[in-house]
Amino acid sequence: MPGVLYLVPATLGGDAHDAVLPPEVQAQIRRLDCFIAENPKTARAFLKRIGTEHAMQSIAIERLDHNTKADAVDALLAPLRSGRDAGLLSEAGCPAIADPGALLVRRAHALGIRVVPLVGPSSVLLALIASGLESQRFAFHGYLPVKAPARDRAIRDLELRSRRNRETQIFIETPYRNPQLLDALLDACRPDTLLCVAAELTLSTEFVRTRRIADWKTQIPDLKDRPSVFLLLAD
Repeated sequence: MPGVLYLVPATLGGDAHDAVLPPEVQAQIRRLDCFIAENPKTARAFLKRIGTEHAMQSIAIERLDHNTKADAVDALLAPLRSGRDAGLLSEAGCPAIADPGALLVRRAHALGIRVVPLVGPSSVLLALIASGLESQRFAFHGYLPVKAPARDRAIRDLELRSRRNRETQIFIETPYRNPQLLDALLDACRPDTLLCVAAELTLSTEFVRTRRIADWKTQIPDLKDRPSVFLLLAD
């Protein structure tokens, strides 16, 4: 029988894992001795905080990042095919959302490997329920283009889609580029469009605000280096 691929949630930052990860989830993580992670170094640091039933040097952590080729995914799943359980660990929050884990999960299904998602924080869903915006219809777009012309077109397209479908548009940015994205949103969107910014969710420095674009222009927060989710709804 093949092993089980557990989708392991990580904290969204800080050390307060007891506040966001149920005891049963932590217990399952501690039992595993094989992991697949985007960054083995930060994955190992996370496991040290959580604790483990195994000696740290005996825990295998293989890398899966955006440069991993499709033909290398089978090699990552080889231990599971031989009966060993493994955990897919994201950099932050739930795996396979805005990270390369989805490719691994899809291949696991194709190979008949059981996939078990563990309960943990999702910054996208936490931001959505805290925003007060349309939650029956929403779309997550990951990262918008970095360059200004393409980014501005993407923002206008999302605003148009939101207005046409009454649909909340959700996206993220690399934290050090948050100020540029916020400036672009304030320049490109109509004054009456609603924008929610949800930064550093689950941390003591958490910031969640929903305002119209015109109101944001008078109260611009400092988002530099603060992991954030942006949500847009055009009336």
